[in-house]
Amino acid sequence: MSVVLVINSGSSSLKYQLVDADAERTLASGLIERIGEPLGRAVHTVPWDATPSVDRIDAPSESMRELAIPDHAAAFRVMLDAFAEHGPSLERNAPVAVGHRVVHGGKRFFEPTIVNDLVKINIDDLAELAPLHNPANLEGIEAAQAVFADVPHVAVFDTAFHQTLPPEAYTYAIDAELAEKYRVRRYGFHGTSHKYVSERAAEFIGRPLEEVAQLVLHLGNGASITAVEGGRSVETSMGLTPLEGLVMGSRSGDLDPAVLFHLHRRAGLSLDELDTLLNKHSGLFGMTGTGDMRDVLERRAAGDEVAALAFDVYVHRLKGYVGAYYAQLGRLDVISFTAGVGENAAPVRAAALAGLERLGIEIDAERNAERSGEIRVISTDASEVTVLVVPTNEELEIARETLAAIGR
Repeated sequence: MSVVLVINSGSSSLKYQLVDADAERTLASGLIERIGEPLGRAVHTVPWDATPSVDRIDAPSESMRELAIPDHAAAFRVMLDAFAEHGPSLERNAPVAVGHRVVHGGKRFFEPTIVNDLVKINIDDLAELAPLHNPANLEGIEAAQAVFADVPHVAVFDTAFHQTLPPEAYTYAIDAELAEKYRVRRYGFHGTSHKYVSERAAEFIGRPLEEVAQLVLHLGNGASITAVEGGRSVETSMGLTPLEGLVMGSRSGDLDPAVLFHLHRRAGLSLDELDTLLNKHSGLFGMTGTGDMRDVLERRAAGDEVAALAFDVYVHRLKGYVGAYYAQLGRLDVISFTAGVGENAAPVRAAALAGLERLGIEIDAERNAERSGEIRVISTDASEVTVLVVPTNEELEIARETLAAIGR
């Protein structure tokens, strides 16, 4: 059994998952949040089949604690306590490696990389491109190394899958010397999810990945779309940062840059205030006061015009990208919806592809309305393009890439 501990470390949170990569199942997962605040919260979840019991139940076992968690080192101790108390045993399910999600790898990291001192220096150096993410990712790596000192640690970068973008896709039309000096280019994000879903989709339709042209629509609180040709990312909507592209839960996505100049001059907003505006107070949240698509759909169904407009703006942007990337590929075999909104919001899927029948895209209303945790087809039998809902599993993909990096 090849067990990998997958770590996703944020500035004030720590997500973890213990994965049996051979069986492709989760042995346990957890979320430790409010790190550094007076009172933190830790939730540890164990599926019923991870700890054999006489009294088997189908619902997972969940435990919750509230306590002070001053830093990431303390968070790891809380995690170890949870495994010791609630299982599964880390002695019987000892990780062969620890896989770490790292948001930004710049153009230096194009594959999963075993962590050493030089890798950590580079992750720290790239923090200027992801100041909210890379420092926290690095804290998680160092805290994990202190606890799991005898196994390799592997960094899996969100940006790595997009290192296959051609120059015409990743180059911004600004002063070339400035762009080179300050590393300004499109990097793309959600790469782990896009890779997993594109491979899963090709497998599901029974065609070699190398032959398939597809779009992956990762629609969560953060949202991005990637054109994948032959298993390679050739175009993606996020850019230098995760702010570019689609309308998101609290991010604006694409915006005329002159809006920033206008708000600075006329409203007196500082650079930090503009940063907060576009990343935290825009998108669905900025338009409606909620960043949750479920709330937007509920209000829209009740006749709320504000929510209806926000929905229309969201799908208008999404449909525009679908058309643009279809044109870039020149042909299209598969469209896959994934992540929280993509997997669960049938109205979003229907509206995003409505009216595209002449492009060979037809949604079956009954199939689209069905709810399932499994991969499924939602297009009609006559549709030239197969439209899928593919539940993403970034943790499993990180576990797989971690094992590949250590040669297992």
